[in-house]
Amino acid sequence: MIISDIIAALERVAPLDLQEGYDNAGLQIGNAAAKCRGALICVDVTPAVVEEAREKGCNLIISHHPLFFKGVKQLIGATIQQEAAIAAIKNDIAVYSAHTNLDNAPEGVNRVFAEMLGLSDISPLIPQPQAPGSGSGAIGNFAQGVSVPQLIERVKKACNSPIVRCTTPPEGMLTRIALCGGSGGSFIQEAIASGAQAYVTSDVRYHDFVDFASKIFLIDIGHYESEKCTKDIFYHIVSKIFPNFALYYSEKEKNPINYL
Repeated sequence: MIISDIIAALERVAPLDLQEGYDNAGLQIGNAAAKCRGALICVDVTPAVVEEAREKGCNLIISHHPLFFKGVKQLIGATIQQEAAIAAIKNDIAVYSAHTNLDNAPEGVNRVFAEMLGLSDISPLIPQPQAPGSGSGAIGNFAQGVSVPQLIERVKKACNSPIVRCTTPPEGMLTRIALCGGSGGSFIQEAIASGAQAYVTSDVRYHDFVDFASKIFLIDIGHYESEKCTKDIFYHIVSKIFPNFALYYSEKEKNPINYL
């Protein structure tokens, strides 16, 4: 098996042309033609994750967030990203990232997140015209309405989160829900226009809570919590095609945000 085999499997589900223009998904470090001894799955590439890959004998890291997001002008270990990159290069470990292309894929992050909440009739919140079924965010319905406490419990359970931030809970049952894994605050107005009664995302700004509280019920889940399902998606994509391949979840990766 070579690294390009793994990349091809991932890109069949999440083609690079589905990524947003600002993104930098794809092979970040390494030679795609190299033999692959094993892969470690994570959300973020850190020096600890690179060391874990070395300890497990993996020469490929598959991450959701790109190691290189903006231009890199030097590699001197001045940032966590630079430290991780230097460690990966020294240990001949390739790094591949599937970010907004995985978010936007028809069977990607938002679809899986919606299914985890128990929604049906799922479709993209903002469809991409070039690929049917793809797009940013998701919207769906509950076959039977759920109360606000029930929805919040579903979100907490799906994301394994002890807490969420939300606007004042509305009265009555909720049937139509929009969501977006990761930072989806810029899509609040689209969620409102779609007829959603609630919108689940992360990194919502204070002023968005103020401006939209009367128009839609906002539920802000942590960024890491909303996207850690990417690790399961990666695992299932690769293990389905290569069932005997050495594939590991990172054990050293931790949510950088703590709730006290």
